[in-house]
Amino acid sequence: MGQTSLLCLIFVTSLLCCRTDQARLTVSPSSSQFFSWTSVSLSCEEDDSSAGWTLRRNTTRDTRAECGPGWGRSAGSSCNITGIDPMDSGVYWCQSTQGATSNSINITVTGGAVILQSPVLPVMEGHDVTVRCEARSPPSSLPAAFYKDFVGMEPTGHMTIRRVSKADEGLYTCNISGHGASPPSWLSVTATAPSTPPHPTASPPASGAPHPGFIPFQLVLTLVCYLELNQPVKIQ
Repeated sequence: MGQTSLLCLIFVTSLLCCRTDQARLTVSPSSSQFFSWTSVSLSCEEDDSSAGWTLRRNTTRDTRAECGPGWGRSAGSSCNITGIDPMDSGVYWCQSTQGATSNSINITVTGGAVILQSPVLPVMEGHDVTVRCEARSPPSSLPAAFYKDFVGMEPTGHMTIRRVSKADEGLYTCNISGHGASPPSWLSVTATAPSTPPHPTASPPASGAPHPGFIPFQLVLTLVCYLELNQPVKIQ
């Protein structure tokens, strides 16, 4: 094999090994707060099952611990936790055998009497979002006082934010009279992508950007590889 063929092999191998598979962590029930001694299921929604995604976590009792004996029951790319307790509070994420990671999720488990049910995943700007204050003992839907960044809001059983924006991002909590307050929970808001692409301009390309007449090195090398690997064999 010639030097060019060896370069081609290294190039193709790098394209294969550097491919990044994606996974998305979801929680059921969909909430960032849970009462102790309840059950929670976390799943790695994966594009490629061959990547071997597993659930890991950081808590006060363990670091980068994989789902398994001691705190969870693994079922493929999912992890079921029964009898969850406050020591299970922490950060959870999916990780592949190649070391790629998914989004992370913060879970809070309380032994108290009140939790705030809020979206565990970021909310898109412009969408409506509802947060609820729930008591451990019935009736669960009692009037509650809601707080954002520790500033009081309306006293209702739930609170709906219409057309959420980045200004609504913050730390939320709630309080039910006679029951107590929930732990705080962070509401994340992600910006929407522009609806239409910007109009092209005649300005020169930014520094570091390829010139319109520039041919990427990868494209040139791919063409060289094709010609090298597909040339006819010479018979001596």
